[in-house]
Amino acid sequence: MTVGTHEQPFDRLIRAVDELKGAGKIDEDVFIQTGYATYKPEHCRWTSFLDNEEMRRMFQKADVCITHGGPSSFLQALDAGTVPVVVPRRQEYGEHVNDHQAEFAMMVERRFGDIVVVDGIADLLDGIERSRRMTAEGAGHLPSENERFCERFAREMDGLLAES
Repeated sequence: MTVGTHEQPFDRLIRAVDELKGAGKIDEDVFIQTGYATYKPEHCRWTSFLDNEEMRRMFQKADVCITHGGPSSFLQALDAGTVPVVVPRRQEYGEHVNDHQAEFAMMVERRFGDIVVVDGIADLLDGIERSRRMTAEGAGHLPSENERFCERFAREMDGLLAES
């Protein structure tokens, strides 16, 4: 799991995953990149930051990747062959300056369908299971699909930027 490098803590997600692991609702080994979190996981392995190469290796080894709503993180999970569970940071919880991550992630999910957006932490386990099913069905596994996704993504971004 990664929360990226944004300066505001994403303790809500880190705590939720750590508590699910502690309660035995997640059986697998869990590694969390915590960023600027103030909450320190008790049931999961963790570090504040990883360099890009180590993050890439962690994504390659993972069965499920949970990310914040930063495009770089969820594209890296897709590139590793998994359908990422994307939990956007929210302004109301002091996790970001606005809700652009939620708006953007939901738009990407609607248009491309290659990510699983979990907006409410209570839905995290369902999102993990949906990600596993989609990955097992082949989503995120075919490099040609990832290339097409990235091409479509770049075109959409170009279109959005041109409109502003």
